[in-house]
Amino acid sequence: MPASTGRPAAPEVIWTRPERAARGPRPAHNRAEIAAAAVRIADAEGIDAVSMRRVAAEVGAGTMSLYNYVPRKEDLHELMVDAVTGEYELPEEPSGDWRADLLALARASRDLLRRHPWVPRLYTSVHGFSPNGLRYLEHCLAALEGLDEDDATKMELLAVVHGAVMTYVGNEVATQERSRALPWTPLEEQAARMAYLTDRVGGGAYPRLAAALANAGPAVDLDAYFERTIGRILDAYGRGGPREDRGGDA
Repeated sequence: MPASTGRPAAPEVIWTRPERAARGPRPAHNRAEIAAAAVRIADAEGIDAVSMRRVAAEVGAGTMSLYNYVPRKEDLHELMVDAVTGEYELPEEPSGDWRADLLALARASRDLLRRHPWVPRLYTSVHGFSPNGLRYLEHCLAALEGLDEDDATKMELLAVVHGAVMTYVGNEVATQERSRALPWTPLEEQAARMAYLTDRVGGGAYPRLAAALANAGPAVDLDAYFERTIGRILDAYGRGGPREDRGGDA
């Protein structure tokens, strides 16, 4: 017989695995407790600080016993993403204005990711189908009932908005992390880069860029930029553009 690799015979989903055995003593811990501990560590120290050993110590368990609750580190990550997804405060019913509802959800997503800046590093499409992810998607689709588009286009719209929010917050987080690692202040960094940019663009090699920068106006209000970006995405889908672009029925 070949030696066991330790891998399950077929792919497993953590949500189909029983939280506890049908028989035997009551478990000392549960997934919610374990996920909450991992989230606390990630919030305080970053996702790289989250290990099975560290989480086990946080909940007062042995490292090997933690695997009885969470078989793989990937499962731990999925529990963490689901735990923070549960923070959405969703109304019982949408307002009836799909555009306003999705803009509000985009703002809520931005705020959630700011509280948990490690999420974009973990998030993949599979995390959208965890228990709290399903609850969130169901609410989103209820909010979109007033949009005259097919279900595929609605799911596409949700993915585009989600991706835009992830990119926006991801850029914020990367900028903040880089600033903390530098031996000078963000203002000093910005001044040095603006001096370099002015020198390069002022030489005449980039006339279109020089004109665009000259007419750019005051510093960008990032929150207003966020509102405009999400609003333009919603406007595009509300006009039926994406379906027409795919060659579907008008």
